Amino acid sequence: MPARGLLDRLADDVVLCAEGYLFELERRGYLKSGPYVPEVVLDHPAAVAELHREFLRAGAEVMVAFTYYGHREKLRHIGREDDLEPLNRNALGIAREIAAEGDALVAGNICNTWAYDPADPDSSAVVRGMYEEQVGWAVEEGADLIVAETMDFLGEALIAVEVVKASGLPVVLTFASLAEETIDGVPLVEACTRVEQAGADVVGLNCSRGPATMLPLLERVRAAVACPVAAQPVPYRTTPDHFAFHFLQTTDGRNAFPLELDPHTCTRFEMAEFAVRARDLGVGFVGICCGGAPHHVRAMAEALGREVPSSQYSPDLSLHPVLGDETGTKQKQYFGWGE
Repeated sequence: MPARGLLDRLADDVVLCAEGYLFELERRGYLKSGPYVPEVVLDHPAAVAELHREFLRAGAEVMVAFTYYGHREKLRHIGREDDLEPLNRNALGIAREIAAEGDALVAGNICNTWAYDPADPDSSAVVRGMYEEQVGWAVEEGADLIVAETMDFLGEALIAVEVVKASGLPVVLTFASLAEETIDGVPLVEACTRVEQAGADVVGLNCSRGPATMLPLLERVRAAVACPVAAQPVPYRTTPDHFAFHFLQTTDGRNAFPLELDPHTCTRFEMAEFAVRARDLGVGFVGICCGGAPHHVRAMAEALGREVPSSQYSPDLSLHPVLGDETGTKQKQYFGWGE
């Protein structure tokens, strides 16, 4: 276990986290879009380990076990409920192995379940059971914290906080919503204050919103809570009219989410700017969500003033044969850039 835990690190500086496993592993051909269940943990564990390693080398300080949608409800949906415990334990083991290659923390991961229904009191017990088994495995596998993310019901989020706090681990709780409030009707800023009051160690936002539409909301969250704030946007150019990436459109007016988002992708420089602006707002836990890739994370780390292992290969266009400082007439003419 690392000598310094999450809260100690947050007291000193920004903690950089990287996610985006769902979209990146789908792009690499290891995960099915639609169900978005992390079967890759069992079917191709080396691919998961490699992505963790790339994020670690890019400056990520938290290896989040890839158990997002790795809960009982989603495994049942694809007919692999019997693989629930092996999937969770394998994901935690992979994250732990790669974290040990650096000075990273290991985070267990729980998320929205699609089983919670505020109109059905019995659903709370179902959700609690799902969280208890995932958090229990995380504790047994040596996790340093739990990331509870993409919460869209305050009621479900409060169950998550209660379960994690009972385990003794710190919890980072983040909301994602396609509106200005949770599905059970609580404004997002108020929802953050409510989970802070319930004992969450870090509160904030993840997914759904890109940098441009998350930053204004983050400022309000930061002003409303006393605990550290988390921000993990999607790397897409959301706008006031299309404030979540689910609403972005193709050039002919169709929904771009989830398979045609590429033209809306933020550059590494845009994500680097977000990291700095979030830090300057007082956000302590900064990261990236669906769509994120290692080059984004490295740019964010370097913008925060850090030299990371993959900085060895950061761009140096002064050495480019055409764009570089010593480009000759021949090269310019070859590319049609000569006079």
